[in-house]
Amino acid sequence: MTDTPTVAVVGAVNVDLVVRLARLPAPGETVTDGTFSRHQGGKGGNQAVAAARALGDAGNVVMVCSVGNDDLGREALDALRADRITTVPAEPADARATGVALILVDGAGENQIAVAPGANDALDARTVRAALERSTPAVVLASLEVPAAAVVEAADWCQEQGVPFVLNPAPMDADLVRDVRDRIAYLMPNEHELEQLGDTLRGVVVIETRGSDGAVIHGPEGDERVSAPAVDAVDTTGAGDCFCGVFAAGLAEGRPIRESVERAVVAAAMSVTAAGAREGMPTRRSLDERFSGPDRSP
Repeated sequence: MTDTPTVAVVGAVNVDLVVRLARLPAPGETVTDGTFSRHQGGKGGNQAVAAARALGDAGNVVMVCSVGNDDLGREALDALRADRITTVPAEPADARATGVALILVDGAGENQIAVAPGANDALDARTVRAALERSTPAVVLASLEVPAAAVVEAADWCQEQGVPFVLNPAPMDADLVRDVRDRIAYLMPNEHELEQLGDTLRGVVVIETRGSDGAVIHGPEGDERVSAPAVDAVDTTGAGDCFCGVFAAGLAEGRPIRESVERAVVAAAMSVTAAGAREGMPTRRSLDERFSGPDRSP
């Protein structure tokens, strides 16, 4: 391991095309009078940004991903590097289009998301292993918007090296989660994903995200609840990704699990106060201020 804590994120990078509406459409319905905006996204990219901002100068983040050799891909990598994230590969390489997410957001901040993965489907096991061997991270965080082989390779490498493997099982693939469960140090589903997994995860520390209700740590000694501060939500897109990235950053720094979850809960709450998946994600300074000020949270 390097002296400076490093988080490696294995996941997708997308461009988010967002339409804000008064309400979300029902199936087959068209809702007009929306407002359009474009943002950087993808679960992996969002998680990497959250981790990088939470670490600040105290650590490094490596993003292992695949983007298309197009304008969107180059823009996506530039945006990650603007947050001091090392991207692997360093330049767009795949002939397929960069991944795109179509997102609808209503007046209460709730959303619907459809994703065209594009170049994300090209991320392979060899690229993942090579990136982890070079970066020697303290923690590896993965989600399931990339091929299963890439996720399995990350889990295998972590088991071989004794590195914590943190898995955000989204979008849900219960079979894949069960296949790698013996290599998972921390599983981070939301309440709906946890229901889909049932009781097949005995022995795995599960950190369940519950939106405005905070999180629940399901550990070997029982459940611990961590409440979230009350905020005025503008856009919940990326809140779960923010939680995962900040939690992984806390682990990489050697923070206790409870403290890492507390910081992740507060960071996720802060993130929903701005439009866009990444725009509201807090810096290390702003997060530290929330924990050191008179209104210490949570």
